[in-house]
Amino acid sequence: MKNSVTPKDSVGHTRPVSPHRIALAAAALGAAIFVAVTPLASADDAPTPAGWVTQIGTFDYLVQPDYDGLAPVSDGIRGATIGLGTFDRLDGELVLIGGTTYRVGTDGIPRVVSTSRTTPWVEAVRFTPQASMRLPAGTECSALGPLIDDLAGTAGGMVAARLIGTFDVLTARSVPAQSKPYPPLSEVVANQTVFPLTDVTATLVGFRTGSDFLGVGAPGLHLHGLTKARDAGGHILGCTTGSDVRLSIQRTLGVRILAGP
Repeated sequence: MKNSVTPKDSVGHTRPVSPHRIALAAAALGAAIFVAVTPLASADDAPTPAGWVTQIGTFDYLVQPDYDGLAPVSDGIRGATIGLGTFDRLDGELVLIGGTTYRVGTDGIPRVVSTSRTTPWVEAVRFTPQASMRLPAGTECSALGPLIDDLAGTAGGMVAARLIGTFDVLTARSVPAQSKPYPPLSEVVANQTVFPLTDVTATLVGFRTGSDFLGVGAPGLHLHGLTKARDAGGHILGCTTGSDVRLSIQRTLGVRILAGP
């Protein structure tokens, strides 16, 4: 099967994964939301359509747990401008902003990284904002989900989001590389390194995953970010906005998962 499109609700993803197997599981759920499953070997022959998210792996793949890299980061971010993910063995947080890929390790410092490094999970999109709003000062990251749903006109599907501005409080984190046998993701994040930041200008990017896409992306709103000075960042645990933060969103058309042969 090449570049097949099937209705989708929840997909389990292991390595290697048969696209046929994923399609059958998706079709059995019968939701009117679409996921395209493409063998990695065919990715160059079938570019991701405009408005679609490209993913390597799925969130379910991580929580098995399995942190082995599935493919080079470059395969999942080709043509994209924003995105997030991780690296082989969960070796740091991946942040894609402006088409440039950064890795934030446990020292909290963003560094431009080679996209030849492999990833077990990354999701990215060529971001084209469809709606935006200036957030009231003091808005918490935990309150962003309903605001994104209102802007997108739906609580379903996958919505790309970007926030730019000054944050009174911004809390980020990273995790160290893991060794086999891999511990559960819950144990990994229990030992995360946290970076508390105050009064910083930053860009946050990520995706709001609806319940109809559970297993594909992280449930709810998942954000990674970098300061404007590129001196701090990571996975965003929480935030409080200043007076100038603008939220922009794009309601994506679907998710293209690059799968094993």
